Amino acid sequence: MSDNGISLRSLHRPLVVLTGAMAVLCVVALVGLLVDGRTIVNAPIWLKPFKFTVSIGSYAITLALLLTRVRRGSRVGWWLGTLFTVGIGTDMALIVFQMIFRGRQLHFNKATPADIAINNVVAGGAYLAWLSIAAVVVLLLFQRMPDRALNSALRWGTGLSLAGMAVAMLMFSPTPEQHAVLQEGKKPPTFGAHSVGASDGGPGLPLLGWSTQGGDLRIPHFVGIHAIQVLPLIALGLIVLARRYPLLRSDVRRRWVVRIAVFGYTGVFAILTWQAMRGQSVVNPDVRTLLAAAAVVAVTVALTVLALRAREAGPLGENRDARGTSRDREPVPADFRERR
Repeated sequence: MSDNGISLRSLHRPLVVLTGAMAVLCVVALVGLLVDGRTIVNAPIWLKPFKFTVSIGSYAITLALLLTRVRRGSRVGWWLGTLFTVGIGTDMALIVFQMIFRGRQLHFNKATPADIAINNVVAGGAYLAWLSIAAVVVLLLFQRMPDRALNSALRWGTGLSLAGMAVAMLMFSPTPEQHAVLQEGKKPPTFGAHSVGASDGGPGLPLLGWSTQGGDLRIPHFVGIHAIQVLPLIALGLIVLARRYPLLRSDVRRRWVVRIAVFGYTGVFAILTWQAMRGQSVVNPDVRTLLAAAAVVAVTVALTVLALRAREAGPLGENRDARGTSRDREPVPADFRERR
């Protein structure tokens, strides 16, 4: 495989298999949503499997593509991808078994020994996946890639994805109602919740189910884990735009734009986490949330304009000659130059 192309054989096979399995299960879940009227916690029984297949499938193929860029420690990268596949694949199988075949709530369910055992295995699979991605983040620090902007996007995207996974750990703290039961010396049937300041299963956004009455930790969790896709797509988009706009042909400038995108994305992720932890619905932000969001947007836009309009040696660190051409820039990757 060259740096300018990716063959199917070069992709991590276990992750490709996981992606294919999620695609098949996604179709099954869609059919289930149409023909199966059962519900769990006031939500269609097939809704969670459907959402998980979309999220896991897209994540798995992204990770498979990411691992093709790993040169130093490629064998370690292969094993990390395999561990992720085992952990998440096991979790997905248990989601289907617990919800579809047993007809019982999955997350936070402590009602019976079987429910507790399944929850523990699911938690183990999630932690295994989290540790695998953490190790991939470290592995990426030692890679040298042909495009510095894409390099930054891959590293920061994977790091933010790791933070998004970590948000899920906040869901496993007892709610006030569960804490009151524990204070009485009893064991609540559930332990933890997606929502903060509202009950799981209450009014939520269509299809997504995110709470419209209180905070919902699934929102920053979702936004965080998919940074691994959004940020590299921004970097790749800048490479494509560089074919038409000379301003973006500087690899250094594109890298700064990506870093600014990382700042904006991190700001949104942090605000959503802060909002959820305060028990505030994403559809009902207060003044503090709106001001924080406005500040992130304003700073992101201002920095982007500054990066694109920079002249001479400055914040981008470029030395320019009399014609305004960067002397130390790195060119657009060869495959894009050849098409021009």
